[in-house]
Amino acid sequence: MGACLGVCSLLSCVSCLCGSAPCLLCGCCPSAKNSTISRLLFTFFLFLGTLVSIIMIIPGVEKELHKLPGFCEGSVSVLGVQTHVDCSSFLGHKAVYRMGFAMAAFFFLFAVLMLCVRSSRDPRAAVQNGFWFFKFLALVGITVGAFYIPDGAFTSVWFYFGVVGSFLFILIQLILLIDFAHSWSQLWLRNASESQAKGWYAALCLVTFAFYAASIAVIVLLYIYYTKPEGCTEGKVLISINLILCLVLSAVSILPKIQDAQPHSGLLQASLITLYTVYVTWSALANVPTQSCNPTLLVRNSTSSVTATQPLTTWWDAPSIVGLIIFIFCTLFISIRSSDHPQVNTLLRTEESAGGTAMAAEEGGLRRAYDNEQDAVAYNYTFFHLCLLLAALYIMMTLTNWYRPDDSLQVLSSPWTAVWVKICSSWAGLLLYLWTLVAPLLLPDRDFS
Repeated sequence: MGACLGVCSLLSCVSCLCGSAPCLLCGCCPSAKNSTISRLLFTFFLFLGTLVSIIMIIPGVEKELHKLPGFCEGSVSVLGVQTHVDCSSFLGHKAVYRMGFAMAAFFFLFAVLMLCVRSSRDPRAAVQNGFWFFKFLALVGITVGAFYIPDGAFTSVWFYFGVVGSFLFILIQLILLIDFAHSWSQLWLRNASESQAKGWYAALCLVTFAFYAASIAVIVLLYIYYTKPEGCTEGKVLISINLILCLVLSAVSILPKIQDAQPHSGLLQASLITLYTVYVTWSALANVPTQSCNPTLLVRNSTSSVTATQPLTTWWDAPSIVGLIIFIFCTLFISIRSSDHPQVNTLLRTEESAGGTAMAAEEGGLRRAYDNEQDAVAYNYTFFHLCLLLAALYIMMTLTNWYRPDDSLQVLSSPWTAVWVKICSSWAGLLLYLWTLVAPLLLPDRDFS
């Protein structure tokens, strides 16, 4: 909260934050599209909330959260006991949930407000592209209010909202990675054909080999650390199923018929999807609630002691750090880039409008953002805010390791729900990638170029 208020005081000194995105960038950066700047600023709000969440879950800061009026006392209803409970070990978890709720509520508000906005001539478009200082105050106000939400069933109910939102955002991440891999492959193949340099082909093969080598190495480590010769059947089955599925998809991607229908399809895309699937599998196994099958399992009870002499629960385990990096990459991808593929643009509503009007890219020698949405919006405002809403739920679950109080409401532990949601999302993603490969063969009358 101190970080939020500190940034608030800093921004209050910048008078142009009350204006539009073009005013916001006056003289600060090269000319850019108004639509892109607005997306970047909303993404900045999401990253700011993420930073505050990370700060609040740091053990040293977490222990100080009990000083917030009524925040620690209210936790007795969550834990289900009336006395002899030290709630300090749950304060970071509660704070991240409330910060996630605040960000989700903020983006949901704008998603509803921006329904059916067709161009910047709509009065609501001015709200989308301006009034940034007041938007920031609204986010701070919602955040402060979220910390006064009574516990009751809030944590358990909001956990399932986070699970559903995270599942959807994992699928969005996979779509973005598929598109990124396709664009990457096309760019290097184009450079190779234009320059007649075989170095591009060598680089393509090297990167593909590196992705597969990393995937194999991680799979071996998963078998070593997350399975046992006797027992841990679930881990063995899940790793083996995803390994087989990745091998099948890699083989399908280089079939002659697939290559004829999609010449740019190849092993680079399959290797990147394989590596991402292996990561999701690793993240799922890190939530298996069986200590013998999950060496990274952290279980903390209501008195801040830990079972099996494990360290205190923190978010910065390896799967969470990798998840945070992927989250940042994909969120920025949504904000600043339009896809080369019409299908991805249609799905994510990120296609830049060709009919937009470039207004005064430079005035009086100053570089400014220009309004490129007078004829039509460059992206679907509502869908963009819904993507950020899902991203807020995903980062909320990532920072809390997908943990929640158990049935006794006295121990913060990892549920099987998190495991199966992640595994199912990996399967859904693999099926989605398979569809991108076989769709041109099954629907020959449609244009998939």
